[in-house]
Amino acid sequence: MKNMKSRVVLVTGAGGFIGSHLVERLIECGAHVRAFCLYNSNNSLGWLDQSSPNIKDNIEVWLGDIRDGRYVEQAVTGADIVFHLAALIAIPYSYRAPESFIDTNVKGTLNILEAARKAGCQRVIHTSTSEVYGTPQSIPISETHPLQGQSPYSASKIAADKLCEAFFCSYELPVVILRPFNTYGPRQSLRAVLPTIITQLLAGKKKIELGRLDPKRDLTFVADTVEGFIKCAMTDSLEGQVIQLGTGKTISIADLFETTCRVLNKKAEVISSAERIRPTRSEVIVLMSDPSKAAKLLNWTHKTSIEQGIEQTALWLGKHLENYNINRYHI
Repeated sequence: MKNMKSRVVLVTGAGGFIGSHLVERLIECGAHVRAFCLYNSNNSLGWLDQSSPNIKDNIEVWLGDIRDGRYVEQAVTGADIVFHLAALIAIPYSYRAPESFIDTNVKGTLNILEAARKAGCQRVIHTSTSEVYGTPQSIPISETHPLQGQSPYSASKIAADKLCEAFFCSYELPVVILRPFNTYGPRQSLRAVLPTIITQLLAGKKKIELGRLDPKRDLTFVADTVEGFIKCAMTDSLEGQVIQLGTGKTISIADLFETTCRVLNKKAEVISSAERIRPTRSEVIVLMSDPSKAAKLLNWTHKTSIEQGIEQTALWLGKHLENYNINRYHI
């Protein structure tokens, strides 16, 4: 696969944070994009509603539900490549509604795999998560690290990953598991830690509500993550592989707060909010990738520093701050 030009590409979760950025990049690459978004009565495409007319005029819209196997089969038929990003991702919500995560993340993935097998797709790129590792046994974390479900969300993603493995081994389905670590940037939910910090600072708050400050995360800017997806689609002989996308560096929530204050030239202090603290055995203290496999197989590495990423995210949030109810989203 030398390029994406004129290829028919299906993106599930196309209206979401990473999905919308991926759709825009695929259009730039000349692909024919089918944007699969969750059906709603407003005919909304999520974040793609705010894309330029050039983007919206060049996507084929599919409004549906990833849990509907027959509808998924229709959307997949004729697609060369499937980028599967549709998922429920909110860890706190998974504590309250685990069955929803099984229905969407496991059954939804099964529907994609079955449809791709019937349609004879050239490649399925399944989106995993670093949360599948749980509390790591060794640092940095390699692709061969054992998996551990420390939340219903992570358990559902482990199950989805293993379905992909099973379809590769059982049916020779050309599937690749792409495992981004913590992606951040414009359009990310305000419930994520960096947008939480930025929006409160931009709103002039002097006491910033966060959860634990000691967890460390491997943060990758969304544009870099999207380039990893593109390279995964364009690189031959990856079938059956699991590939991480990360920086190979970590930053604690405390240091992230201090860095954000410095970049934005703001002064504030942190207040611990019980609502933002995970159950003790569910918390993952450190997630740090080993990006060497992505560098070797995809010729991919991150390009954006944390300071550059914070600045770009804050610039975007500053333009859209009036659209958000900060008091609703900061906890």
